[in-house]
Amino acid sequence: MSSTRSSSRTSTRRAAAGALAAALGVSALAACAGSDGSTSSGDGSGGSPSKTVTLVSHDSFNSSPAVLKEFTKETGYTVKVLKSGDAGEALNKEILTKGSPQGDVFFGVDNTLLSRALDNGLFTPYEAKGLDRVEESARLDKDKNRVTPIDTGDICVNYDKKYFADKKLAPPRTFDDLIKPQYKNLLVTENAATSSPGLGFLLGTVARYGDNGWQDYWKKLKDNGVQVVDSWEQAYNDTFSGSAGGKKAKADRPLVVSYASSPPVEVLYAEPRPEEAPTGVATGTCFRQTEFAGLLNGAKNEAGGKALLDFLIGEKFQADMPLNMFVNPVVKDIALPELFTKFGATVDTPGTVAPETIAAHREQWIQSWSSLVVK
Repeated sequence: MSSTRSSSRTSTRRAAAGALAAALGVSALAACAGSDGSTSSGDGSGGSPSKTVTLVSHDSFNSSPAVLKEFTKETGYTVKVLKSGDAGEALNKEILTKGSPQGDVFFGVDNTLLSRALDNGLFTPYEAKGLDRVEESARLDKDKNRVTPIDTGDICVNYDKKYFADKKLAPPRTFDDLIKPQYKNLLVTENAATSSPGLGFLLGTVARYGDNGWQDYWKKLKDNGVQVVDSWEQAYNDTFSGSAGGKKAKADRPLVVSYASSPPVEVLYAEPRPEEAPTGVATGTCFRQTEFAGLLNGAKNEAGGKALLDFLIGEKFQADMPLNMFVNPVVKDIALPELFTKFGATVDTPGTVAPETIAAHREQWIQSWSSLVVK
């Protein structure tokens, strides 16, 4: 993988939520941060290395301070969060320092980049306590347990409800709909080479049309006027007419590639809170992302790292995630908050591509897509 590609994963669903919150003029829920950008759940006595466990993550990791304090209460370990840029950048740093890692646990590699982490031998196998309660579909490394599934989310086309109501036009529901004449010049998506949701949308078309059919689909999508921009922030906040940040003259696209959790976020930060979300989700266009954590090889506090992995798939942390990182729990029977159940979309059959298939074809697919759509 080129350095350009590996450092370009500039959007995640949590970053998307944070950017949306900023567009609405408010701050997302945040943990207590120290002056060095780290997060601590301790009481100020966590100076002993043996009692501090360091979680290395992308910049969008978030948890309620009370939940991390509960971890300290249960285990005696204080959590320090070391944020290392976007997901690709954070992963690159760990690869460069493998064997002598910056911390004990790494959080934030997803199924689109999982093979890169595993092929570089970053993790020590560990079967976390409670792993049997994790959804089977999320356990992509279950035979070796080098990583532990933590959350899932879906990349999907979102639509501006007002636009389609005003036009008396039904919003699209599937990939096939997006290439129909009535949706010409309506969709904006992110560059698959520079954006996580852009790559996820590309992989969604691969899942739908196969390795022999996705390029023909993108030719039709290009002919139907799809617009490509570099980042989620540019697509959602500047170009999409349905977002809180998109209430401006140039925001003229009522369809955007975003997340299934974007409508609840729009509602959460709206003042006053609306009775229904202003945006909807085309559930036939979704690609499932699964995010993992792993015990880093060479971790100084291996025992603390194992305890933290156990906690990350425990009920307290799993129930805390939706309103902090706008993702779905991987543990069975964790109730979603009302904001998700009332305003979110249920994606019953998301697109998926096996990690080994992504590993074998990712760069080729990105290059082919770039030549076809961007150049």
